[in-house]
Amino acid sequence: MKKEYRIKKSSDFDSIIRKKKSFANRQFVIYFKENELNHMRLGISVSKKLGKAYKRNKLKRYVRECFKIRKDFIKNYDVIIIVRKGAVDLSFEDFDKSINHVLKGCKLLR
Repeated sequence: MKKEYRIKKSSDFDSIIRKKKSFANRQFVIYFKENELNHMRLGISVSKKLGKAYKRNKLKRYVRECFKIRKDFIKNYDVIIIVRKGAVDLSFEDFDKSINHVLKGCKLLR
């Protein structure tokens, strides 16, 4: 993802999480907030408890790929996705379905 589509600053993470608009399932927690930009921004959080670096990086690549497909449908939102333990052993198809479920639950996708 390009730099303008990423959320990296701790202050940005905190402001979005403080807004308390969220939705969750067994694999993911998603926080979201409207932004003033003409595109979405994505922040990803994967705990060290979920595995070694190669596993955490794989999960982040999966999340980025799932959002790359949907970035045209999610406009004007900052999204933070927190990966839970249930997502570690999923195939990419199940991973994608689970992210789709969370996005529909918080009404970012229709």
